[in-house]
Amino acid sequence: MTDVLVQARGLGKAYPKVHRTSDRMRALGRLLFTGKDGDRVAVLRDVKLDIRRGESLALIGENGAGKSTLLKLITGVLTPSTGTVEVKGEIGALLELGAGFHPEYSGRDNIAMSAALHGLSGEELQRRMPEIIAFADIGHYIDEPVKHYSSGMVVRLGFAVVAALKPDLLVTDEVLAVGDESFQKKCVQWMKEYLAAGGTLILVSHSMYHVQKLCRHACWLRDGAIEMYGDVFDVTQAYLAYHERKCAPVESASDRAAKGTLEFSILEVSLNGSLSDQPVSIEIGDTLVVRASVQSREGREPCLAIGIVRADGTPVYGVGTDMDGYTPQQMGANQFACEIEFNSVALLPGSYTVRVHPMDSEGVRVFDTVERGVIVRGASREFGMVRLAHQWNPIVTGAPLT
Repeated sequence: MTDVLVQARGLGKAYPKVHRTSDRMRALGRLLFTGKDGDRVAVLRDVKLDIRRGESLALIGENGAGKSTLLKLITGVLTPSTGTVEVKGEIGALLELGAGFHPEYSGRDNIAMSAALHGLSGEELQRRMPEIIAFADIGHYIDEPVKHYSSGMVVRLGFAVVAALKPDLLVTDEVLAVGDESFQKKCVQWMKEYLAAGGTLILVSHSMYHVQKLCRHACWLRDGAIEMYGDVFDVTQAYLAYHERKCAPVESASDRAAKGTLEFSILEVSLNGSLSDQPVSIEIGDTLVVRASVQSREGREPCLAIGIVRADGTPVYGVGTDMDGYTPQQMGANQFACEIEFNSVALLPGSYTVRVHPMDSEGVRVFDTVERGVIVRGASREFGMVRLAHQWNPIVTGAPLT
């Protein structure tokens, strides 16, 4: 279709195994005499993508997942081992720091060289040069050799050139991770205006904030293959939940045995009826029901504390049975249970953890902890952790501000 700017089919990249010098010589000999390079390691496999004009796509994934390799294949820096990739239109690429800049030339000279390579006339360059230098904002360093620049200054210069050229497709690899906050804000604002004007963006970033702010779609790469592709909120929330599960401590047999000796220990915890260790998904405003059962070694009635924390461990809310005068219900010999219902959950989209703690009858000492994951879904660009009820009021002209 005419509006497809990037089309990849079965795209893959593999490299020969050359860990040692002997491996390199063996691979070279095999290539010269047989035309084949033998054992290969695939870093990208069977990627299928259609990126339409005006789309904003984020590539996310762990280090080594294949994100930078995919960008290099799209921009023509690398050739595919398998499959094809077709790009229609002019590409502006910000990949490796300093790529395309001559280290001995000044920033001003590198701007002129980059502009000439992109087909900019001398007259057009002269007109745009003040705009590019102002955007880079690196002061007198503009006339210094690029080899003297910091990594942040190199990114400033590269982004300033791309911003002036306004390519059909902008490809960036962790650009927003380098440089100070003021320049990051300038870049984000420029990208928003670029997208609003019909530009196409492929963004690689580990910042889910920037990904959700700038992109409508996301592609999660895992071990060189596409794990998930779709709406940016759905993909990023699944990616964050994956990291939560990956980082969660694994309970050993000795840990479980030790639990049996505790005065109070958690038997099970369910979220919205699910006992699974997998995170439960809810939408903003949905109901969350937490039910927990506790083993009491001596048959004493426990207190239970239930808390919600953000993925990074920041506390969001906590409450205990003793605070609300709630009495856990006895379910059998030495077993108690309680259930709490959170109506119209106001958490903003993201990954959260529900923590359940059994405490002694006095609510003083914590004996055990069980955690369960919750993914809150929904499209929102609000900041923070919770949605507060609010309204914007009209201002009467001439009325005092107080």
